[in-house]
Amino acid sequence: MQFNNNAQAIYIQIADYVCEKILLKEWPPDAKIPSVRELAMQLEVNPNTVARSYEFLKQQQIVTDKRGVGYFTAEEGVKYASAY
Repeated sequence: MQFNNNAQAIYIQIADYVCEKILLKEWPPDAKIPSVRELAMQLEVNPNTVARSYEFLKQQQIVTDKRGVGYFTAEEGVKYASAY
């Protein structure tokens, strides 16, 4: 993924990337998504930036977290991702 330095904050660009994966059904509802550390390594960003993205998406009801297990796409994630 290439980040656009002039546009939005990187955490928003990562949120867009996650929504795209959900909308393309690459990450179906209730599926486990990459951990903060995994996604940070894939995208070559700081894990805190991914954590901020996931927290933002959690507030939008696009992803959920299960303590000690990881992050998952929300059951209604596709609906909220398309509205986002």
